[in-house]
This record gives sequence, C-alpha cells and structure tokens, in this order.
Amino acid sequence: MRGIATLIALAFLAALPGMALAQQDCVDQTPCLLGDRSYHVKVPDDWDGVTPMPVMLHFHGWARQGTLIVKHGRISGATRKRGVLLLAPNGLGKSWDFWNPGSPDTEFAAAVIEDAAKRYPIDRSQIFVSGYSWGSAMAWRYSCENGEDVRALLAVSGTLDQEESCETIPAEVRHTHGLRDTVLDYPYGPDGDELYPVALWRRTLGCGAPTGTDSYSTTEKDTFSRTIWADCASGKVVFDQHPRGHFIPRGWFAKQLDELLATGS
Repeated sequence: MRGIATLIALAFLAALPGMALAQQDCVDQTPCLLGDRSYHVKVPDDWDGVTPMPVMLHFHGWARQGTLIVKHGRISGATRKRGVLLLAPNGLGKSWDFWNPGSPDTEFAAAVIEDAAKRYPIDRSQIFVSGYSWGSAMAWRYSCENGEDVRALLAVSGTLDQEESCETIPAEVRHTHGLRDTVLDYPYGPDGDELYPVALWRRTLGCGAPTGTDSYSTTEKDTFSRTIWADCASGKVVFDQHPRGHFIPRGWFAKQLDELLATGS
C-alpha cells in the first residue's frame, strides 16, 4: 500500500508542470484575450503552481501597454521576487478612461481579475491596485469605484481631482509624487499645501492630523519624506513625497509590497 501511495504522489507531482502550463496559456508577452480586449500576466519566481498568490493589478502609463509592464524592472521586478501575480491590462488606444465616474475601464479591470482567477489561484484578501502617471489616475478611479476589494492602492505620479467623491474605498492608500513633476504637476493645495495630493483619500477615509512622519531612501538618488495617517475612521493613508520629477522611483513598489505583505492585513 505504501508503494502505491508513493506512486500516486509521484504521478501527481509529475502532473503539476502540465497543470501550470494549462493555466499559463498566456503569459509575459503573450496576451490573455478577454472579449475584444486583453491583458498580460507575469507569474512570480519560484511559484509552486498551487499556492494562492497575492495580485497586483497595474495600469500602464499613457502610450504604453502591458507588454512593458511585465518586463519592467521596477514593477515586475518587485512582484516576481515577492510571490505576487502581476496583471497588466491593456488600455484602449494605449490610454485610460479615468476623467469621469462610471469608467468602462473599471469594469474591464475587474473582469481581468476574475479571468485571471480562472487561470491561477489568487488570494483575494491581498489584491493591490497600482499605476503610474495616467495609469496612476486610473488606479485611483478603479479604487474609487471598486475599492471594497482593494487591499491597497499603490499610486505613482497621478491623481484624480481632489474634490471628487468616491463610492468605495480601498483598505489602504499609498501614493508617491515628485515636487519637480512637470508632466502631471505636483498638485499643491491651498496656500501651497504639500500634503494635498492625498486630500481626497484623507477626507474619504476619515483621517485626522498626521500620526507620523519618516524619511527613507531606496537608492542614493531616491529619497522620500513620508507622512502617515493611521488613525482614519477606515483604513490608512501613506504619502511619500520626493524631490524629483515624473518617473517611477527605483525600489518604491518593492518597499510598499514588503511592508504590506509583512502585515498581511
């Protein structure tokens, strides 16, 4: 009986690569088709083919596509080393519809997560939504309209109008923006308020005064001044201001995922 059990176990293990290939009929540069649209997938390194994975849904910047995201060192380089499944939807016309409520791209992006869940086991308690530039504004829009399932919004250099109202909220918001950004200008508030870039979320999550400040570096050139609101009625807001321009700071996504995955809740 022990020999038969061993053979069964070995047969199951031998089948795992085939199961994984069946799940990954579209991966990296090969798009997953979803109706008349598509998205790209990057599977984390050393995934065992079975364990449910956290997910990071990332919206690309203007004039880009998911093909760039799944090979981007500062994005997929962060997810694949941390056991996170990266989903990179493709915007129509290489752009996103985020200007007004009721975006069809919100519905599409939610469908991307559901389609990916049919191909891979995902951990629905750990869904991160991220974006850069116009993709960051789209990530804000998604979290504003579908935030009840979002563990954290991770946004770089792009916002919505801070006076907007959101139907839903993510559990946590993390945003970074450069003071010298001249592409999507740093959104100063009244009287030059430098904390205004996250005013919408501070109001929506019911945050009071900042509960903490910090400074840190991810590289010699990438330095941040962090402000934290942790006593909000719902969730938490973290704002990382930096002195540079419009780009994805090296190591920023990696640091956010490390901190979020360490807490697990």
